[in-house]
Amino acid sequence: MPKIVIPDDAPPQMKGTKALEKLQDHGEVALFNTKASSQGELIERMTEAKVAINVRAYSKFTEEVFAGCPSLKLLSVLGTGTDNVDLAAASKHDVVVTNTPGFAAAAVAEHALALMLSVARRICVIDREVRKDKWPRGLMTQLHGKTLGLVGLGAIGGQLARIGKGIGMKAIAWTFNPSAERAQKHGVELMSLEDILLKADILSIHVRLTPQSQNLIGKKELSLMKPTGIIINTARGPIINQEALVDALAEGKIAGAGLDVFDEEPIPPGNPLLRLDNVVLTPHNAGMTSETIENGAQMAVDNIINYLQGNPTYVVNKGE
Repeated sequence: MPKIVIPDDAPPQMKGTKALEKLQDHGEVALFNTKASSQGELIERMTEAKVAINVRAYSKFTEEVFAGCPSLKLLSVLGTGTDNVDLAAASKHDVVVTNTPGFAAAAVAEHALALMLSVARRICVIDREVRKDKWPRGLMTQLHGKTLGLVGLGAIGGQLARIGKGIGMKAIAWTFNPSAERAQKHGVELMSLEDILLKADILSIHVRLTPQSQNLIGKKELSLMKPTGIIINTARGPIINQEALVDALAEGKIAGAGLDVFDEEPIPPGNPLLRLDNVVLTPHNAGMTSETIENGAQMAVDNIINYLQGNPTYVVNKGE
């Protein structure tokens, strides 16, 4: 039976799932519930593995890692994003890479909505004031009747479009790969990125982190937003230029932000975002529900089983 390694289940996501029990019928499984201290240790954990499951994005699957794991033939990524994987290096070393698109779409879209409401209603600030025996007043922002601008219209963006429309918002979107059919399915009007920035009351990010999307939203883009605008990011931190975002928030060029992802995670104590009252922060946990944990684990395992049976699914890299 093939050796299957899960080198980075920390914090635990695969442990205790039904999917892990199922996987044990298809190979000799080794699970590590601590973070590897170095690339060398990551390689050591996978030295004899034919298959690996990548659970956490902090594990970087580089040329060095693929070269150091000659037995590895499949990397099953538990997640949609593969920005922590050198796909060209994987192809060079004949490693198939798969992912689990859409497994957390409902949970992440709900979290994006929660961030939107928290920022618009100033929930966190008001909660702190009430706990200090204060009774704050002041206007808040109503989302009904506002325009939701989506940067990306994949599974999560599409789900958030439906939720937004459900509370009375108008949804508009820009995407790297526009599809009139997908836009019609979600009831979304496609526009240029510039038009989205100009018209959106809430801007929500739902694209993968790639060289093309890194710093997609910078000083110029933020300057196009309304001063009452709110930006939400549940995708990847570097898609928004943090320095430009901090400046825009501190100077009142936009009204607020709700962020689940950051350039550096965990967010370090000195990060300037921590000092801003018009920002709501969560620790990259938008998809952490019992449903998504089980669904994601099952998709990652199914990708392995399908590969071992000669029918690989959700392959994201091309052959060399």
